[in-house]
Amino acid sequence: MKSPASTSATSPFDSFLELPQLNIQLSRSFYFCCCNSVLNGTRSLPFYELSEKAVRDVHTKEIDLVNRDPKHLNDDVVKIDFEDVIAEPEGTHSFDGIWKASFTTFTVTKYWFYRLLSAIFGIPMALIWGIYFAILSFLHIWAVVPCIRSYLIEIQCISRVYSICIHTFCDPLFEAIGKVFSSIRATVRKEI
Repeated sequence: MKSPASTSATSPFDSFLELPQLNIQLSRSFYFCCCNSVLNGTRSLPFYELSEKAVRDVHTKEIDLVNRDPKHLNDDVVKIDFEDVIAEPEGTHSFDGIWKASFTTFTVTKYWFYRLLSAIFGIPMALIWGIYFAILSFLHIWAVVPCIRSYLIEIQCISRVYSICIHTFCDPLFEAIGKVFSSIRATVRKEI
């Protein structure tokens, strides 16, 4: 990338186009804001001082802290409530206070024990699954796809040889059989 002192751009916008060479990803609103300020002449170029808000890390993304299952992976698996596990049929009821205490105990225990387990094992499990999927991606990119492509290239040679053999040996045979049976005439008569 050229230094700001040696940049001889024909327009202010040409200097702005050198910005993607910094290997950073800008937010869309920041990009349009800069474009508009350059085109309106309200910002002098080149501007290589960027605030931390403008630069976004490409390895992380904003996550939704409210909807933590946007693709509904666990809808039918772990949505277990008290009523799904414990139910008293008609005519067999415990005391109302016991029922309420049981409900509260179940709900609070499930909630806090899940939080405790996720606090203890969440980050290590995320690390393990991250490594697993990284290995899976690596093997797919660097081993599986090249092997399949290699197989397809090699099988083309075999398919050409196979095609030559079929055309050499089978085509004349089937043509001869076709000519033998082509002289057979079949007619259908309707008798009353």
